Amino acid sequence: MASVSWRHALFFLLVVNLSVLTTACSSHYGNVIEEFCLAKFKLDMEVLDQRQWCSWEDTVESYGELTNCTFLVALKMNCFWPNRMVDEFFIRVHRHYFHDCSMSGRLLHDPPNRILGPFIVVPILVTLLMTALVVWRSKRSEGIV
Repeated sequence: MASVSWRHALFFLLVVNLSVLTTACSSHYGNVIEEFCLAKFKLDMEVLDQRQWCSWEDTVESYGELTNCTFLVALKMNCFWPNRMVDEFFIRVHRHYFHDCSMSGRLLHDPPNRILGPFIVVPILVTLLMTALVVWRSKRSEGIV
């Protein structure tokens, strides 16, 4: 009789463990990566000036650590990785930290005037020169028939 109740207790513990493992990804995984992984990433990003957030060279190490952290937590909690929660987590991170960054990872800004100036002035001068040439040529050919 004691062996039957021992088997029931063992079976019950096994079922509870399996149910905790399957629900761990849905309820606790998100909380753990928010509290553990994101906390470290936030500290790393606070060290950087906000203008450096879009510099891949400055953020690649912290971003890699964040990615590895989410993977290791998933591994310890027997969750699949990547999963929907990781995707949503990284979308939130990108919306907060990288929303002003271009796809290349560099901040877009106008080139200096010494570079931009010729690209503006040369086409204007060529247009004026061609217009003057056409007008001059048309007046010169009027007398010759």
